Amino acid sequence: MPTDVVMPQMGESIAEGTIVRWIKKVGDQVARDEPLFEISTDKVDAEIPSPAAGVLAEIRVKEGETVPVNSVVAVIGPAGGAASKAAAVEPPPPAAPPAKPELERAQPDTAEPAKQPAATVAQADTAPATAAAPATPPATAAAEEAAVPMAPTAAQPSDGIEDRLRQRSSPLVRKIAKDHNVDISRIHGTGIAGRVTKRDILDFIAQPGTSAAPVAPDASPAPQASPALQPGTAPPPGPAALSRGSGVPGQVQPMSVMRKKIAEHMVMSRRTSAHVHSVFEVNFSRVAQIREARKTAYEKAGAKLTYLSFIIKAVVDALRAVPVVNASIDGDNIVYHRDVNLGIAVALDWGLIVPVIKKADELNLLGLSRAVADLAARARAKQLKPDEVTGGTFTITNPGVFGALFGMPIISQPQVAILGVGHIEKRPVVIDDAIAIRPMAYLTIGYDHRLIDGAVADEFMSHVKRMLENWDPAQA
Repeated sequence: MPTDVVMPQMGESIAEGTIVRWIKKVGDQVARDEPLFEISTDKVDAEIPSPAAGVLAEIRVKEGETVPVNSVVAVIGPAGGAASKAAAVEPPPPAAPPAKPELERAQPDTAEPAKQPAATVAQADTAPATAAAPATPPATAAAEEAAVPMAPTAAQPSDGIEDRLRQRSSPLVRKIAKDHNVDISRIHGTGIAGRVTKRDILDFIAQPGTSAAPVAPDASPAPQASPALQPGTAPPPGPAALSRGSGVPGQVQPMSVMRKKIAEHMVMSRRTSAHVHSVFEVNFSRVAQIREARKTAYEKAGAKLTYLSFIIKAVVDALRAVPVVNASIDGDNIVYHRDVNLGIAVALDWGLIVPVIKKADELNLLGLSRAVADLAARARAKQLKPDEVTGGTFTITNPGVFGALFGMPIISQPQVAILGVGHIEKRPVVIDDAIAIRPMAYLTIGYDHRLIDGAVADEFMSHVKRMLENWDPAQA
């Protein structure tokens, strides 16, 4: 019997969803729980698995269309059955690279990318992140994606191999493998559960003796200028060549669902809160020493000890010491939250998302490091659940991962404060009347002056600064 595929409800308050991309096409064999299509809502973007095994017989909703939840978007027929092409609205598969590059379809930190998270706009000292093919980023990383030149396509693998590879790699990685005639099963994946990441496949292609066209390596955490094209050459074709902030001059493209929601939320926040910012300079020498001594032990425990991990822990303790910073405003009332639900801003190639560490005050440094890495990785893999991006009481964003000395972040409503982390770098400072070189960074707090006065904000930041500069090794 045919099985209807419906638009899922990704949360109680979500009434509709937008089809971003069809992963399968009409006539393809589909395994149960295999990614079938990708959606975008006002809360989260996600890949939706097939509810049954069989053949994709019909696609009823085109890419880019928005439909109410529970609407039938496709039909799965029995295995071996003929596909119903009469009502199918699937676009024909591309036979060759398009003549003109198109903008990357927008999809969805906080810092420690791929293996780190977080709001950070990404996290200081994290591994570079991979950019995604149209609306489909890999589960690791956080820097701009390099252009991927097109190459002759390889023969299609059998359904059994394809099913297996889909469990071990992202659509972008599979596209690179196809373009370069690479068998992904030959690559040792370093991602979660052996997942083959973009860096894995690029490193493999770069090995001597590998018959594949050259591919630009991942960019470093700080944005890098793209290499200039040689005279007479055309820009790399296709959306896969585009990255964060890129676009095609002369084209007009509608905002994605995520981009529109970000725009609405930011404008609303500026109109709602009386924004004030204070900047503190922090000496990270003590943290750097402890981090260097403990990072190997953390790696063995399955976590990466980063500067952001220490900052998060210091912020959590400061929120307990100054609870009004963890509060929110409800009309004429002040709501003091029992739990510290910490939002970590994660920069994505198609927007920004803020996954939340629930009850962060109950976690130690190791637990926070693991939580941040997990949320950031799943944010980039589009595997977050709606309740994982809601309920935050305070947010941390990390523009420093891209080299910014500090930022003036906008508060995430209905919260009343947000912390911005600047670039941690060695600078000359005066210590005991002598000039010394120390790892320094600026931390910025943006706060709502309707509730928080400057003295309170400074008290909170002094607590954070004092803890970071005098870190107790017993807490690591």
